[in-house]
Order: sequence, then structure tokens, then C-alpha cells
Amino acid sequence: MKMARKIRIAQISCGTEYSGIQNEIEKAAEIVGGKIFIPEVDLAEIRSIEDELGFHVASPGLKVMMARAKAVVEGRVEADGVFIATCFKCAEGALTRSIIRRYIQSKTKIPVVTYSFTERTKAGALLLRMEALVSIIGKKPLFARTKQEGLTAGIDSGSTTTKAVIMKDDEIIGSGWIPTTSVFESGQLALNMALKEAKVSLESLEAIGVTGYGRMILKEAYKAKLAMEEVSTCSKGALYLCDRQKGDATVIDIGGMDNKAVTLYDSIPDSFTVGGVCAGASGRFIETSAKRLGVSLEEFGDLAMKGDYRKVPMNAYCIVFGLQDLVAGLASGAKVEDVAAAACHSVAEQVFEQQLQEIDIRYPIVQVGSTALIKGLVKAMSEILSVDVIVPERPNLIGAVGVAVMVSGMKELEEEGR
Repeated sequence: MKMARKIRIAQISCGTEYSGIQNEIEKAAEIVGGKIFIPEVDLAEIRSIEDELGFHVASPGLKVMMARAKAVVEGRVEADGVFIATCFKCAEGALTRSIIRRYIQSKTKIPVVTYSFTERTKAGALLLRMEALVSIIGKKPLFARTKQEGLTAGIDSGSTTTKAVIMKDDEIIGSGWIPTTSVFESGQLALNMALKEAKVSLESLEAIGVTGYGRMILKEAYKAKLAMEEVSTCSKGALYLCDRQKGDATVIDIGGMDNKAVTLYDSIPDSFTVGGVCAGASGRFIETSAKRLGVSLEEFGDLAMKGDYRKVPMNAYCIVFGLQDLVAGLASGAKVEDVAAAACHSVAEQVFEQQLQEIDIRYPIVQVGSTALIKGLVKAMSEILSVDVIVPERPNLIGAVGVAVMVSGMKELEEEGR
């Protein structure tokens, strides 16, 4: 049997050796079937690159990074994907990282992932990014699918909720959505709910796909044909449910534990960012704020639609400080509508500052996930971006839908030997 070639990932970085994380980067790539390599450049290229790019830096390491990017762009090295990384503490590095990303994406179609690291970065923190990069490269035909075929199921085991869908010939015929407790039990309950609504049996399914944090447990339990990270499935599900499966887009998912922002070029993810500085920039802050006001998330979103965020100062990265602002606002006599609006605007503003600065926004902008059902949060994101953000039908199911659509193409992919 012919062994599949490891996916070659060009590392363009500064400081990973002396910060002690180079082994962690290589380990993360190896776990998901990738192979890290460093593009070779000569001294003359390093000396001339600043003038060629029209961007000058003080750090010699950053000059080397730019020269390595040129080697990738000119095709002098064989790269399937690119991993760009600089130190979290380095402002000049952050700017260089952005310049290099834009340079590569303007000249090539090679998928790129960027990262800002600390001295304590471990392979586990890099796995989602590396897995997404490898998936985008190795399973590209699945992203190109424009419809679902046969009878398939998708399960999205998220940190906060677990979702499942049953699809038959391009139609959702059953769904389930419950809070996540035990990964397996929550996955089983959500799938059973979807099967019951669809009026089909587990045995009748042609294929099952799984995604989300608990995907590997569910893959083993259900012998799933496809286990894919949520960056890919979220993007696919978003475009599918929006019926915008061709062209460019930006997908934003404000999650319960972390956030994702993904840009797509002709429906294929080519750059993304995952994470956030603190839970103050996530759906967890909205949930906590709603509990403090004694309302449901739906009611919280409706309140925020009526409020004026400018009347309650709230812009804290930390969830604790954010709640202090919320309590202070209430104590000063602010209306609950204004407090709710301020909380939504604070989250949206931080997503913009922390993550959307890491990618080149493409239009349309699609907001997905369970938090996309919170109307005030969607309104806040639209205001900050000065554009009408699109929310697809049933945005909470996008991960499950995405993997259900993609798994229906696994037979063809397997026949191609991928």
C-alpha cells in the first residue's frame, strides 16, 4: 500500500528556537500528518527584501522571515501550507506577521495560518491550527462539495453545546441540540434526538461525520468516516446554509470557550484565527451577563436591540472586569437595555480588535454559532464592521451540517487515495 506523503508546512517565524517552542511546533504538525520545514535563503536575499517589500524592520530575525516568505511566493520551495509565527510580546513582529501573510496571500493560493506564541506554548495549543491547515490542504475536494448526497449524520461536540443533524439528499430531516456534559452521552443524546425527528435508524445511516472538541471520542464510539476540526466544518456549514458556496466570504463564530474568524477564497479557507485573550471576548461573557440580569439569552439579545451601548462604559478584556462594569452600570441606575447592549458591543469590539485584525476581511461577512441567535450581538458586530452581517438559517447547527455535507463525499475521496 502506498504511503501518503506528509503535508509540507513552511514555517516562517522568528524566535521559536530561543523561546524553546520549536519542538512543540514540529510535534503538533507531526501529530496531524504534517511536516515542518524552514525555507532556505541566502544573505543577499535578506539584505534586499526590505526594499522589495517596501517595509523596513529593526530585527534581523524579521528580515529573515520576509526573505523566507519570498522563497515561498516565488516557488523556490515546495510548500503545501504556511505557518507564520512571532512572539506575543513583539509589536514589530505582529506587524511583520501581518505584512507577510498579506504578501503570500496576494501572490499565491497557499493556505496560511498565523500565530503569536509565548515561551510556554505547547503542542496542544497548536493542534487545532495545524489540523485545520492540514485538513484544508489534504481534503480540499470536500470543501468544493455544493450539496449533500445520501443519508448522513453530523455531530458537533462543542465545549458548551452538542449538536447533531440527519441529512438526506441535500435536506436536513432531523436535528438535536443539548448542553454538553459527558462528551459521549451528550453526543448520543443529540444524535438520538435527530434520528427520532428524522424517523430513521442508526443502522440506516450511510456515514457519520464528527467535529468539535469531543470529535475523537465520538469518532471511536460511532466509527465515524470523518473527524474534522471545527474551523473547516464551521466554514463549510456556514456557506452551505447561506447558499453561498462559491466566492469569497468571512465567517465569524463567537463561541462559548473561544472564537473563530475564517476567511474563504472561492469557498476554501485560506486564513483563520482561533482563540481570544480572555472569556470577556466570548459567548461565555454574554451568558454570564444574562444570568446576572435574570433573563434568558434570547431575552438578553432582545433587550440589547433596544438599548444604547454608549450609556454604559464597558470595554474590559477580562470577564471579571467586564462584570464589574456591568454591576457598576446597574448600580448607577442604568437601564437593563443599555447594559445588555453594552455587553454585546464589548464582546463584538474585542472580537474585532483581537481577531479580525489578524485576517483580511472579505465580504460577505457571515456570523454563525449559537451566539448568532443573540440579536443584540449580531447588531453590535454589524455596527462595528459598518456592514450588514449575514446570519444563516439555524446558525447553531453549522458545524454538524458542515461535517454531514463533507462526509457524504468521503467515498470519492477514499477512491482517490486521500
